[in-house]
Order: sequence, then C-alpha cells, then structure tokens
Amino acid sequence: MRRLNFPQFLEVPSSFNPRTSEFWLRVLLIEEDCEVRPWRVTMRPCTSVMHLFGRWLRGCSRRSCNRIPRRLRKPLSYFRLLLKSLYFNSLTNSDVVVDSLFEPVFWMVDILTRWFGKVFVFLVVALTSSILFIAYFCLLPLVLHTYSPGWIIWHICYGHWILVMITFHYYKATSTSPGYPPKMKNDIPFVSVCKKCIIPKPARTHHCGICNTCILKMDHHCPWLNNCVGHFNHRYFFSFCLYMTLGCLYCSISGRNLFIDAYNAIDHFKHMDVEKQGVPVTGVGLLIGILPQESMTGKSYYHTPQPPYTFKDRLFHKSVIYMWVLTSTVAVALGGLTVWHAILISRGETSIERHINSKEARRMMKRGKVYKNPFNYGKLNNWKVFFGVEKKSHWLTRVLLPSGHVPYGDGLTWDIYPLKKDMMPV
Repeated sequence: MRRLNFPQFLEVPSSFNPRTSEFWLRVLLIEEDCEVRPWRVTMRPCTSVMHLFGRWLRGCSRRSCNRIPRRLRKPLSYFRLLLKSLYFNSLTNSDVVVDSLFEPVFWMVDILTRWFGKVFVFLVVALTSSILFIAYFCLLPLVLHTYSPGWIIWHICYGHWILVMITFHYYKATSTSPGYPPKMKNDIPFVSVCKKCIIPKPARTHHCGICNTCILKMDHHCPWLNNCVGHFNHRYFFSFCLYMTLGCLYCSISGRNLFIDAYNAIDHFKHMDVEKQGVPVTGVGLLIGILPQESMTGKSYYHTPQPPYTFKDRLFHKSVIYMWVLTSTVAVALGGLTVWHAILISRGETSIERHINSKEARRMMKRGKVYKNPFNYGKLNNWKVFFGVEKKSHWLTRVLLPSGHVPYGDGLTWDIYPLKKDMMPV
C-alpha cells in the first residue's frame, strides 16, 4: 500500500483505526492525489458496483495519464476524488450522491460568476450613469422652468443626497474586504474546520466557492458587487440597497406624470407617421380638380406640411419612458431584497444562518425544545450593532450620512448578551 505524506499540521488521533472507512474518508479529503486501497471497508451492496467502476476508471486513467494536458489534470483529479468519496464512505446516502453528482455544476456556476463579476459591476455603473444623464440633461431644465422655488430646492437637495449615499456605499461595498479568518496557528476559538481550506472556522464563518476562501460572518456572494458580503462590508451592502431603492422610488413617483405624457406623445407620433399627410399632384391631378383654380400656374405643389415634432422631441419622450421603466423595475426587485435583509438584520441572522437556524429549530422542535439564536440581541439592539450606533448622534452621522467606521467586533469572536438587556442604551 502506498505510503501517505501527511501535512505536518495534521494530527491523527490514536483512536482512529486505519482500517475503517471513516479514517480513509478523512485521508481522501486531505490528500487528493493519493491512491488508497484500504484492507477492510464497510460497504453497502450498491457501493460494490461503484467500487468496481472506480477500479476500472483508475486503470484507464493510469494508461492515459501521460496524454492528459497538465491544465486538465487537476480537474480530473478532483472528479476522481468525488467518485472515491462515494464508495469509501460507509455513511453514503442519497444526499451525498446528489451533492457529488451536482458538484461539477456548482463548480461551473462559481467559475462563470467569478468571470462575469466585472461585467455586472460595469452594468451597474452604466445603467446608473444613464439615469443621471437623463436627469441632468432632460429633466433638470424642465424642473427649473416649470416648478416653484420650493419644489426646485427639494428636488435638488434630496436627489443629490441620494446620489452621494448610493455612490459612497457602492464603492465601499465593492472595495472593502469582507474579512477572512487567520490562516496561521492561533488561540482563537473555532467551531469547525473547513474541509476545503483546512483551517479552523470561527463562529458565523463560511466558505465561499467563488472567492475560494472562508469569509467572516458571510451573508452571500453578490455578483453585482463582484465581492462577498461579510462582516466588514455588510453595512455598506445593505445601505447601498436601501438608498438605491429610495432613489428608484423617487424617480418612479416623481416621473409618473412625465411618463404618462411621454407615452401618449409617442403613441400619437406613431399614428401621425401612419397617416398620409398628402399626395404629390401631377398633371392628372390638375385635370380632376385636386388643386384650386388659382394654383393653375404650372408650378409643382405638395400638400405635405412639416411634422409637428422633431427628433429631439421623440428622443426626450423615449428617454423619460426608459428612465421610468428601469427605475420602477429596480425599485420592485431591489426593494424586495432590501426588505428581506432588513428582516434578517432584525433577527440577528445572515442569509446562510437563516437556513441553518430554521433547520436547527425544526430539529429541536421534534425533541420538544425551543431553539434560540445566540446572536439575537433584540430587534433594536441588532440594528444598533449592525450600524454601529453607540449614541444618539450616530443615527445622523453613521446612518443618514456617509460614514466609514468599522463594524462592532472583529468577526472572530462574538459576545452573547442577555436578550432583555439594552446592550447600547441609546
């Protein structure tokens, strides 16, 4: 049997029996390129066929290993590891088989999301810039000529405040690191070991397949940011979603009447283009009396007046329609996402923890117990911790104005506070 070269930091307990399938499963998860043939493995009848198939595949791979390009050896080695994990694991069930079969699909989705991340960021910047161009060059002159001074001041102040908040929080959400656990040996308490990074994972830390690393207090990977949403940029992400929703609602509500007028104008222009404005009159027309008698001078005559609209008018109305449709759609879609994250923040959860806590609550319910989230400090306290509010003035300086302060804690350790105690008496 081949001798395994274990990493130096791996400590194998003496209680492990190297002739059991559980021991070899851990070996396979650590050293992917090794070929292991255990003496005794507890298998089910269905895994025997898979074992024979694996041996046949191994024999084929040995003959063709020299022909495989070096670039494809690692993916094939990873696929071989997945196949081995099916028949070396004595706890194989349908969930393990389905996850292993769909692993290449998840791997491909992660790669595509990583590649197209910059494209999504470009789309956000391009679409937002197009709305700003329409607002400044089409709507602002109309507002200055038709609105009263009070409404002009309101629109200019509110619109620019929203614009500053959106720009600041989007830049910070994309450029701020979400936070990573230390990879060196330390004394920080951890709850598990990542089977992909092979490093200890503190509480609320999860592995991101797209970033290919563990993230502190991971919520999800956002392709529109080309970044993970974690402990240090979660506030920036939520604030961007909130103010972008408010900005889209502002454009949708204030531009509703302009949208209706522009839609009716475009519809009217289409009917005018269909109708014939006149026909050229020739000599035959003179005989049948199309022209009046005073026009019998021999000059050509066209009864075709100038169109009542110009290209600039048509472009203006189409721009208004584009702005209203885009902002209304984004307001509905992004507004729903913002409300969902607001509910999670009120509960002291992330998107990943929502699924974990729901599953744990159902498991505890079957035992007649009630599960309590240890990171739920109460609705108001959860918002204070999330925004970093420590005194009353922070609601203005840290919530309603741009602020680059760091979040509460380091993301590695979490203090458990009593649920009925006001953690930050603000």
